Amino acid sequence: MKFVVVSTILAQVTAFGVVKSPFATRTRLAVSTGNIGLGPAKDQKEGKKELVAGVDYEVPKHEEYRTSRRSKLDEQCDKWFGSLLNASDGGVLGDLSDAARTILTTPVELKNEAQKESRDDPEWTPYVTTKLPWTPLVPAFGLEEYGLPVPRRNAETWRHFDVVGMVETDYSGVPEGTGTILKLSDEQVEKYTVDLVKKGGWLKDDECTARLVYINGRFCPQLSKTSAHAHNLESVNEAPDEVKTCLQRLTDGFTDELAAPVPSGDSEVLTSYQKLSGPNHNVGDPTSQFAINVQQGTACFAALNTVHTGAVAYVHQPANEVASKPVLVVNAVTNSGGAESSLDESKGVATHPRALVIADEGSILSFVQSVVDLDETGDHRPKLYNGYTQIFVKGGANVTHSYLEESGGVVTPGTEKTDEELKEGETSPREIEAKRPELRDTHLEAIDVQIVGDDGDYKGTMMNTGGSGRVRVALSVALLRPGSHATVNGFCLAGGAQRTDIKTNIHHVAQGTTSEQNQRNMIGGRATGAFRGRIRVEQSAQQTDSAQLSRSILLSDRARAWSVPSLEIIADDVQCTHGATVSDLSEEELFYLRSRGLTRALARNLLMYAFAGDISATVDPAMLGEVDSSQGLQYRVIQRLENLVPQGDRAIRGEFQSV
Repeated sequence: MKFVVVSTILAQVTAFGVVKSPFATRTRLAVSTGNIGLGPAKDQKEGKKELVAGVDYEVPKHEEYRTSRRSKLDEQCDKWFGSLLNASDGGVLGDLSDAARTILTTPVELKNEAQKESRDDPEWTPYVTTKLPWTPLVPAFGLEEYGLPVPRRNAETWRHFDVVGMVETDYSGVPEGTGTILKLSDEQVEKYTVDLVKKGGWLKDDECTARLVYINGRFCPQLSKTSAHAHNLESVNEAPDEVKTCLQRLTDGFTDELAAPVPSGDSEVLTSYQKLSGPNHNVGDPTSQFAINVQQGTACFAALNTVHTGAVAYVHQPANEVASKPVLVVNAVTNSGGAESSLDESKGVATHPRALVIADEGSILSFVQSVVDLDETGDHRPKLYNGYTQIFVKGGANVTHSYLEESGGVVTPGTEKTDEELKEGETSPREIEAKRPELRDTHLEAIDVQIVGDDGDYKGTMMNTGGSGRVRVALSVALLRPGSHATVNGFCLAGGAQRTDIKTNIHHVAQGTTSEQNQRNMIGGRATGAFRGRIRVEQSAQQTDSAQLSRSILLSDRARAWSVPSLEIIADDVQCTHGATVSDLSEEELFYLRSRGLTRALARNLLMYAFAGDISATVDPAMLGEVDSSQGLQYRVIQRLENLVPQGDRAIRGEFQSV
């Protein structure tokens, strides 16, 4: 009996059909043959035989296999993204826009990873992913057609999101006048001001340092209050080089150069994202399947924003200056999305809001973003909101950031009811919710925070209480300098038939950095809420102290919650904790409150207010309003919570009962 040994060790085949081996597989393979129990074969005596490409095996034409793994839905995803990319161009970023388009439209190179030949090479590692030379090379999932990974239903980062519903909706329309200033009549100014006050997207001139208002992605100077350090960026060509460098950055490591050099050891300085914790523990090439599995999936949408954004809200806080009042940036959306009347009624509209914040050394800034609806008559169009916010915190600077997402109307209450619970002649809330126009809206936001100076401090709060059918907010914080600190608070409210997805990535790169995170989710009706929080501590980030806690409450038996906290720790001198809880309202706590004379409805409301109140209290006080006021964030959150209170006097007891 003869056998063939292709390698001197066993290779490990992964789910993606690749071979992981501590030894490189080369084009010429050494092959030895032998007779079991019959002594050495003749060719063994003569030495090992080398396989030659084109003689012993055929080298595949790799390009012919580029899209071989793409399913019908994958093709639909690529077509959908292409319709957004090729929409009429009203972008204002000039050369930066062209560069981003080039990155998107240039397919990734099909290459086989090779191991360093010498073990003395500082980048040598046994962990090399190599395919056999006769195996076709294919790109990672999501990279079949574009240079950045686009959504895939089965991709790890999109697993709990409604990818199918998103790509089945056409958002290729463009708001009329994108890239130009919006001019309003006196009547419109008065009407929109009243609407913004009612919706919460307004601060008076004496309550804020600056107020930048954008309607359907167009800057509106008549509703804004600008200053020398907070204004709409009209021309990127005349902007400082620092601004251009910041605006061209992409998320998920696709801009390899770190935003600031990271000290490591006595003299070494780290500058490459790919090589952090290398050579054995680095994430590596961002286009590899290994890297894509831990990404947030925002890079393609950040590049899309760079291509199409029609305005940039630019805030620059000078060194050692303290802003006693917040800077407010409002992105208001109308029913029509600003689409031209001639646009096909079946088409939706995409807007690409952009914000850039730079806080110089020793400065203090409170930055508030508000996304609201504007009351407007007329038919509703499906809308894609693709926002991209960049924040750079320099040495000793302190930035407080509040992100308030309240667009998409209000969800339908009572969707958790079954047909048996409906009264005679009562219309099913599920049918009402299914016909709600805002259910076809998609809200995407990428927030990229870079702490680029020693002892920089970032405090961020994300409040997602809107009614859009699909909401996805991804926050990434990179702590690049010693002594930097980040505090991240989040609250997500979902109801009706919503699908919400909150993602956070806290990246400890420098030594002596600290972070703390508190995420709370409340899901009612038949909604699905997902939270994925990732903390990565690089080898250079010794003495890191990080804590993460996620708490979710299910308000009905029909709601779903996914909570996935994760830690990736490479350093060995750290203190990191994380945890997650999922429960419904505690029957014990409800009983305690009812024994004090409160009704069940009031007891439920009180528990819900307390759960959300801890997070809303961290928002800039100017946006909160008085407790008993009919305006302010607190009042609006209470109204939305009451809309999701479980109906009926039944006990709230289910699979995730907390007592």
